[in-house]
This record gives sequence, C-alpha cells and structure tokens, in this order.
Amino acid sequence: MLLSSVDIGSNAVRLLLANVYEKDGHSVADKASLIRVPIRLGMDVFNSGRISDERIGLLLKTMSAFGNLLDVYQPAAVKMCATAAMREAENGKDIAKLIKEETNLNIKIIDGLTEARIISQYNSMLMLPEGDRSLFVDVGGGSTEISVLENHKMLASGSFKIGTIRLLCDKIDNNEWNRLKSWLLSVKSTRTGMICMGSGGNINKITKLFGSYKKDFISFKDLQKAYKQMDKLTIDERITQLGLRPDRADVIVPAAKIFLYIMDWAGIDKVIAPKLGLADGLVLEMYNEIKKKVVAESSTEYR
Repeated sequence: MLLSSVDIGSNAVRLLLANVYEKDGHSVADKASLIRVPIRLGMDVFNSGRISDERIGLLLKTMSAFGNLLDVYQPAAVKMCATAAMREAENGKDIAKLIKEETNLNIKIIDGLTEARIISQYNSMLMLPEGDRSLFVDVGGGSTEISVLENHKMLASGSFKIGTIRLLCDKIDNNEWNRLKSWLLSVKSTRTGMICMGSGGNINKITKLFGSYKKDFISFKDLQKAYKQMDKLTIDERITQLGLRPDRADVIVPAAKIFLYIMDWAGIDKVIAPKLGLADGLVLEMYNEIKKKVVAESSTEYR
C-alpha cells in the first residue's frame, strides 16, 4: 500500500512516499521517494517569534509542489504534520490556514509529546526485542523529543525546546538544559544501560562518517571525537572535506553536542541510528489505522 506523509520541521520540510506492508508480523515502510527542502522556518521563529513573508512564500511553493506530486502518485492516504517552528510561531495557525486555502492541503500542528509518541511507538516494534528498555531521541531544528519504552510500552516521554537551529541562534535557555538533565536522570535505567535510538538526518550522517555505518551505530567516544573534529572545521571545510550539504554543514555540530549531553546524562555508551523519523512514523500510523478500520468493517459485515 502506497502511503505519504509530510513533516514540516524547523530546519526542513519533507515529503515521504512509502510502500507499507506486513513482514514477520510487523508493519514495514519502504521508502519509494523522499524529498527534502531546507526552508529553515526556525531561523525566523526562534529569533523573531514569527515566520517571515519570504519563508511563507517558500513554504507555499513547496507545499504546492508536494500537492502536484501527490496528485501524480495517488497514495492511499496522506498525513501532514508541523512541529516546533509552526507550533511556536505567532502566525503558525494562520499559515496552516493559508496553505489550506491555496493548495487544499491539510496540515496538523502537533505538540512535542505527540511527536515523540509517533516517532517511537511504531519504530520500537521493528527493532527492539522484548524486555529491553530503550530511549528514542529525535533531535530536530527546534526541539528534541525523547521517549522511554520497555517491552514496547511507553514509560515516559518528554519534549524540550532544544534543537540545532535554536542552538545556532543561541536561543536555548539554561533552564531548558537543566530540565532535560533532570528528566533524563529521573528515567535513567538502574540496570546496565539503555538502548538509544537516534532519529534525524544529522545523527544518520554522523554515524555514516564516524561510526559503524554497516551496523548503524556510533559509540559515545567516537561521537566525542567526531564533535571535536567537526567543531575545528569551518562550514566551508565541512562541505569540502566531509562532503556535507551547506544546510547540513552548520547544524551537524549542534546536533552532535545535543546527543553528547543526552548520552552523558542518561549513561548511554552508544546510539543506534536506524534512519527513521517522524515521516516514517506517520505512514506506519496511517497503515495501522487503515488495518483497524478494515478489521472493524469486516466484523460488522459478518454480524
């Protein structure tokens, strides 16, 4: 079944088209196409509190293009969600309304805890054996969402106003760092340590460049070395020497810093980067909703 999702983040806007099917008793999403446009709504929001006319225009053009692609692909269902930048922007709701009027696309602005639930709930089924406690960490441009799961059940989740764009703009309050640290200490496993799943393009790229890419993980020590190495380079040097895109070259160092703090405070020795995020969680959520609906209709039919 072909399904689609749109993730309007603080750094980039993503359109995912994925074929979703059953495998070994789990729902699996295979990417058919992923388009990423680095509009950087957070640069406006975290500095001025609202999204500028220039970026509104870029977002409208992007969503219009996405709408045309969806008309061609004809997925069975589509979900579109906006995260930190749109939910914090004074004009976020007005922009969502404008997009509806101009493109007929419905955007839902979700809160941080909903974002954390979507990212972790469906991905945990695919990767974690029974009994393991895991920490799901999604570091975005405007916020970091963290969920703690054990036996595929949510134990706790938190959303923090800590993100790569926010860090670049020097807009993270010290109280928010303290809140993150206290929260992590409160959920920290008393056993040998938790499995950590990292989500986002930055941790994926860091793992590819400095970690064990074949096994999709990077150790705490290797991440420390990567952070120091990248931090010494200018943005231009990161582009030429590491092969990073310009819109990745500036945010990758703040992302590494955020992950290092989280791993240190939670007592985690490595982070696994399975290349799954909000867009993937949304298509899996849709698939499971469709399955439940089909089952419910079938039971009604045979009553």
